Amino acid sequence: MIERAVRARRQPDSTLVGPGHDAAVVAAADGRIAISTDMLVEGRHFRLDWSTPREVGRKAVAQNGADVAAVGARPTAFVVGLGCPPDTPVAVLDEISAGIGEAAEEIGAGVVGGDLVQAAQVIVSVTVLGELEGRPPLLRSGARAGDIVALAGTTGRSAAGLALLLAGNREFPELVASHLVPEPPYAAGPAAAAAGAHACTDISDGLVADLGHICAASEVAIDLDSRTLTPGRTLREAGAALAADPWEWTLAGGEDHALAACFPPEVVLPEGWRPIGVVATGRGVTLDGKERSAPGGWESFAPGSAR
Repeated sequence: MIERAVRARRQPDSTLVGPGHDAAVVAAADGRIAISTDMLVEGRHFRLDWSTPREVGRKAVAQNGADVAAVGARPTAFVVGLGCPPDTPVAVLDEISAGIGEAAEEIGAGVVGGDLVQAAQVIVSVTVLGELEGRPPLLRSGARAGDIVALAGTTGRSAAGLALLLAGNREFPELVASHLVPEPPYAAGPAAAAAGAHACTDISDGLVADLGHICAASEVAIDLDSRTLTPGRTLREAGAALAADPWEWTLAGGEDHALAACFPPEVVLPEGWRPIGVVATGRGVTLDGKERSAPGGWESFAPGSAR
């Protein structure tokens, strides 16, 4: 299965020693490596009656690649740990591997190694390596009062897609697709770092929750402008169909893997970034100067958090 997974996969120039040895060797010309790990567990983070195995593989790459992009790095290599029951069809593993490999290659990275083990359900654990290319890493702790808060990508679409799947509603396929296979703006992270952003984060737990992490780390407040975040027509129509509030998806829904960053006010925002608020003195995230009654956001061990 390992041979099938790595066969015919293309490697970037940064892969000096690829699969087939006890360890891979990846060039890091910068001298520093950005690293992040995420896991997808069947029944918890995905369902194979909702997602194709290839979509599961692509999602695993997306959520990891977005993390290193959020610190301003370019993804260069992925290491994959795959667990599965012994009666798992070979075709399922082939498709997961294909999804991982294709998604990695599309962003210029390679799948350089991993492991295969027996498990009670399908588990995909991915570690990504990223190249900072001489730039300082973007952290959550650098935001300053007066900064412009900007967003690259969209929020709310993945949460809407999940709500539609839970309701058995397939009338909005583009929203369902946003949940099954997120499309992070990978290049936006390095672009923000090059432009001089002070802080950045991946929006995986929800916009307000993740901006709250910047507030806590930087000891600042963030006020969002609702006019810049108004849910689009598709979100509003899906909300009407499910009797749900699309604002909750936009502000509290996670897994879109958009990026949010804080820029000095004199900086011209890079392509793909749009202003959504400002950084001020104080604590926490507000919307039009008012606190939200429930910040929301994903918490893995919160009651009722099972997918």
